[in-house]
Amino acid sequence: MLKNKYDIDQILTNLKIDALNEMQIASLEANDQHADVILLSATGTGKTLAFLLPILKMLQTDNKETQAMIVVPSRELALQIETVYRSMGAGYKITCCYGGHKRETEENNLIQPPALIVGTPGRIADHIRRGNITVGAITTLVMDEFDKLLDLGFEEEMSFIVGSLPAVNKKMLTSATETLVIPSFLVMNEPAKINFINGENGGEAKTVIQTILSPDKDKVDTLFNLICMTGGRSSIVFCNHRESVERTSKMLSEKGISNEFYHGAMEQQERDSALCKFRNGTTDILITTDLASRGLDIPNIRYIIHYHLPHTEETFIHRNGRTARMDKSGTIVLILSDEEKLPNYITGDIEELTVPERLEMPEKPKWSTLFIAAGKKDKVNKIDIVGFLSNRGQLKKEDIGLIEVKDFFSFVGIRKNKLGAALQLIKNEKIKNKKVKIEVAK
Repeated sequence: MLKNKYDIDQILTNLKIDALNEMQIASLEANDQHADVILLSATGTGKTLAFLLPILKMLQTDNKETQAMIVVPSRELALQIETVYRSMGAGYKITCCYGGHKRETEENNLIQPPALIVGTPGRIADHIRRGNITVGAITTLVMDEFDKLLDLGFEEEMSFIVGSLPAVNKKMLTSATETLVIPSFLVMNEPAKINFINGENGGEAKTVIQTILSPDKDKVDTLFNLICMTGGRSSIVFCNHRESVERTSKMLSEKGISNEFYHGAMEQQERDSALCKFRNGTTDILITTDLASRGLDIPNIRYIIHYHLPHTEETFIHRNGRTARMDKSGTIVLILSDEEKLPNYITGDIEELTVPERLEMPEKPKWSTLFIAAGKKDKVNKIDIVGFLSNRGQLKKEDIGLIEVKDFFSFVGIRKNKLGAALQLIKNEKIKNKKVKIEVAK
């Protein structure tokens, strides 16, 4: 009889979670009883754990081939799932595959087949075509944010992936919206449907919707006023175009508002840097396209600001899902020009904001981010970095913030008032007997 390593109590201890929520329990029960499951639940309610636990329950230690695959629409979501899985401490190997990541690195990781693969459609399909993924033993397929995966552009690759997995006998589809158009290539066997979108686990009740009128068609001055009104608290500002993102970011910077921008045309290291700075408090304002509306799990985002109105209700829902996550509250603000009206799908109590006569600039962030040109593939981990900065940089534990270690580089939050002295102390020092580039993250 095959054995597995499923110990839910230990997993919850590793994740520092007291208990599963109602949706996660329902997912476990449904997956025990049904081959195929459709899980609908608002963002921030713990869907990742809701499908990772059933997967882990089915993995077998005696099987040395790849047994499960998770396909997601963005590299950020793939990396987030990988992080959660590793935090579970299950012991099975996982490999993350996505565009913008060195294919050679992934190929090396796939030589010894991981039990679980998570990745984006294009890169996974590429590995399958090259014969890098052993598909014969994959019995479980999860499609996270499946409505986005099945949008035009992903469907061809998804059809190829599904058609390349002959042994799949279990499928899970998850989403935060009720878009249930299942394409013909994805045959579902009387799937169990779990719908928590409108239940008590949803994030809708914990959000407040507000509007603010921009007297000008160009909304930058109104956005500046709004950020001052909120005291510069953690906010994501959504624009509809990459050019608008960069322009808005630049104009806010010129007005003295620290911010980062983020969109799909950026290099992966630039994207990682922007998100890390937002996570660790180097900046509290992230200007972005709808790329950031899915898959980003950043705690304590207080405001979602719609600089441009979303094109669809679904986009509106996904943007707003970045705040009011789990037991937190959040505020949604739509900036409207004179000629714009609220879409008819936005209903309920809506507060109209007015700009006060006196505004104060928000406080400057107290953190900076350090870039270190060494990562997992250099055998460098968080403990190494803390030790290096403590011993060589003479930093106290409270002066070192969030650390993110990628494959070939790392980012570290450092208290801004300690950064200059620390940089001087470490500029000629080595990490793990190797001299690496260390500088303020760009």
